[in-house]
Amino acid sequence: MTSKPTHRAFVVSKPKEGEEKGFWHEVGALWPHKTGKGFDLVIYEGLSVSGRIVCTEAKENEQKPAAE
Repeated sequence: MTSKPTHRAFVVSKPKEGEEKGFWHEVGALWPHKTGKGFDLVIYEGLSVSGRIVCTEAKENEQKPAAE
């Protein structure tokens, strides 16, 4: 894996009544495989994750280190 993740993972909840957007809670980070055909997803320690997971490209100034 490279030292920095290329993508971040979020659980996205449905919007509450009267709101347009759901809540995005960051739950992990992704690193691409050397072959370019997949990713390693690391979920941050201590989280229980279920529901819709969205992965987005990491922005340089928003990257968090993830524990392996």
